[in-house]
Amino acid sequence: MNWPLFKNIALEPLLVSALLTFIAVPAVIQIAKYFNLVDDPSKRAHPAHTESRIIPRAGGLAIFFGLVLAVSIFVPFAKGITGILLGAGLLVGVGLIDDYRDVHPYVRFGVNILAAILAVAGGAGLGFITNPFTGGVLHFDTIRWSFDFLGQHSILPIADLLAILWIAWTMNMVGWSGGVDGQMPGFVTIAALVIGYLSFTQISIENFPAWTGTTLSFIAAGSYLGFLFWNWYPQKIMPGYGGKSLAGYLLATIALLNTAKFGTAILVLGIPTIDAVYVLVTRLISRHNPTQAGRSHLHHKLLDAGWGKRRIALFYWIVSGILGLVALTVNPKQKFFTVGLVALIFIMLITWLKLSTIFLRKSDQDNG
Repeated sequence: MNWPLFKNIALEPLLVSALLTFIAVPAVIQIAKYFNLVDDPSKRAHPAHTESRIIPRAGGLAIFFGLVLAVSIFVPFAKGITGILLGAGLLVGVGLIDDYRDVHPYVRFGVNILAAILAVAGGAGLGFITNPFTGGVLHFDTIRWSFDFLGQHSILPIADLLAILWIAWTMNMVGWSGGVDGQMPGFVTIAALVIGYLSFTQISIENFPAWTGTTLSFIAAGSYLGFLFWNWYPQKIMPGYGGKSLAGYLLATIALLNTAKFGTAILVLGIPTIDAVYVLVTRLISRHNPTQAGRSHLHHKLLDAGWGKRRIALFYWIVSGILGLVALTVNPKQKFFTVGLVALIFIMLITWLKLSTIFLRKSDQDNG
């Protein structure tokens, strides 16, 4: 391994972004309290919430602070980075509004789409993926539309549309698995590290776009690592909509920037992905509004089965870490079948949890 290169484009960005986010959180906590950006179960009842205490929200602001400063230090200015940061800023800004007064789910979805468009405009496109069955390449960039508006421009309609849908989906999917102290920042850090390291092993110093994406991966990992200390049980601050959506946004974007690490991202995020698909399918089958919050996610089932919050968070971290190690060592076809195996185990686990809660006493949700 090229240690000097790794130190410059990976290790230093990771540590600096973690430190910046860590030191920003106490100030954000005070800001959240002053402007009443707090989660108060007595005033804002929510079926998916697992807390009974009043806890500051707006954690996304601290994460965004660490992210932007670290990017300004380690990533050279470019149009692509500007578009990605604009999308991130939009999510955090709307997140602050949501922390004060709940924003309608359809409005949040529209914001997610707009942020995804900004990222794609910045160069995060899905031009191709590896065919998991043949090992060949599936190209989505064969159709190009060119036009002249204040200069020559072009768009790749299929590639760009798929990228927008991927980013929007990942934002929602990651956010749905953030209901327990330390759960979401932990597996997001692991996922970003896996994507970043895999990208690092495949680049050369001359490949500027690739190592820019690698650096952004480690900055994203550091930003959520710095936040994790304050979000670990008992959490002192919540990520809020801004912090959750920003997590999915960054993971989806860096997967695209780092030469379409699409399969790797899906595998390392296997539990959140399968959980989101399972919940959506079951809600649609039961004719419930898929945007309606509820207690049907895996972490809710684990809480109902008597698991503590720290145990649930560690479970998500360990599974993500194992799947991340698998992603670093297997080919695309093996990744595809591994996701299928994880889905099967997930269904078996959900079934067992449903049966076990009939016989087990429900635990205190504030018990760590």
